[in-house]
Amino acid sequence: MLTDSFLSELQNIPNLDCYRDTETLLHYGHDETEDLSFPPHIVVKPATVEQVSAVLKIANQHQIPVVTIGGRTGLSGGALAVKGGIGLSMERFNQIHEIDLKNLQVTTGTAVVTQTLRDAVAQHGLFYPVDPSSQGSCFIGGNIAENAGGARALKYGVTKDYVLNLQAVLADGTIIETGANTLKNATGYNLTQLLVGSEGTLAVITRATLKLLPFPTQNVLMLVPFRNEAEACEAVSAVFRAGFVPSALEFMERDAIDWALQFVDNLNVVVAPDVNAHLLVELDGNNLDQLLEEAEKLCSVFEAYDIDDILFADSTEQKNQLWKMRRSIAEAVKANSVYKEEDTVVPRYALPELLQGIKRIGAKYGFKSVCYGHAGDGNLHVNIIRGDLSEQQWQEDIPKGITEIFELTVALGGTLSGEHGIGYVQKNYMPIKFPTHHLDLMRGIKNVFDPNGILNPGKIFPDA
Repeated sequence: MLTDSFLSELQNIPNLDCYRDTETLLHYGHDETEDLSFPPHIVVKPATVEQVSAVLKIANQHQIPVVTIGGRTGLSGGALAVKGGIGLSMERFNQIHEIDLKNLQVTTGTAVVTQTLRDAVAQHGLFYPVDPSSQGSCFIGGNIAENAGGARALKYGVTKDYVLNLQAVLADGTIIETGANTLKNATGYNLTQLLVGSEGTLAVITRATLKLLPFPTQNVLMLVPFRNEAEACEAVSAVFRAGFVPSALEFMERDAIDWALQFVDNLNVVVAPDVNAHLLVELDGNNLDQLLEEAEKLCSVFEAYDIDDILFADSTEQKNQLWKMRRSIAEAVKANSVYKEEDTVVPRYALPELLQGIKRIGAKYGFKSVCYGHAGDGNLHVNIIRGDLSEQQWQEDIPKGITEIFELTVALGGTLSGEHGIGYVQKNYMPIKFPTHHLDLMRGIKNVFDPNGILNPGKIFPDA
């Protein structure tokens, strides 16, 4: 695939680092999606937008695939070089260019780690709310590519709600700016929002201007134990019908918590034997007395269900412990077993029916599932555990079960992914949600941006 002519042109780009050794290729050939590995044929590490432009221009002329690689924390295979070609590592775009205190904005390179950016703006009393569980290692660029959410998306929204403007490079090497650093923009098609969530299939994003908020100074965190997991899901909708909007409302079934407690040392959380699910509920703002009053009223909503004693975190350390437990579930599941993770999302009132349906489908196909997620958004992460399933069951029966889970999700008014994206592993389920003409519209957009199909091929669209 990589001809001498192509390699010569690529290596002649000034100051561009290129790698072809096996160790590097393997390192950049995987993310956090199952145990998949697709090493690129070559890894390049540009440091400037001009270098990215030069790489894409040459790749487009030679019709060589290019996959943009960020923090490699994805769960849908979005950054895997499934067609080989160039692995375009963006890790050197790791500078925060400006924190604009007058306009409450930040302009940043796309390889800045999400938590690093959140901490940097917090030092100025500002708040970037997007907080995926991998915030300590994922990149801002990956968040934009997948339209990442997180626990606080419930109150504050997801990545798309904070992206004002992007610098991006098209497949032919053209450098564009998609919008303006303004809060309103009704000037033509919204290319900024089109690129958000496009999973690297339309352009390579090199810089982003993001909206910020004043930092909320106070919060109250409570852990609500339910004896019935379906009731925990029912309570989610009841919270909003009662007029409350928490900053976070997370669901964890019993196995998810047990595995997290086993995985993380020194978590001091005691779970009663008859408790089968928890809701982790956070309220935030600037008036602690008001938040405590609201929390007390919220307790009356939960007391209508079969619950155990509600735990109010009484210190910063205890709050951190509870959040660490929640954020460690994905790693705990991965450490426990081979698994597949689906990222279903439904209107929140349909959560109980979705959860019960997932368990029925699991019983039908003989698999165990561990469920948790951003319940306030109706976003349920479904971890299908391999356990002692045979290779035949894993390869043949599990896809049938996943198909039925997605069919149920769509029937309940939901869709295939809330925040992980479609990428490589979900693409063949897309027809469950979208008819042919809808997928053809998407393909048409892809063709306008990338007529030679070099940008992240083999993603989003189902196999022919």
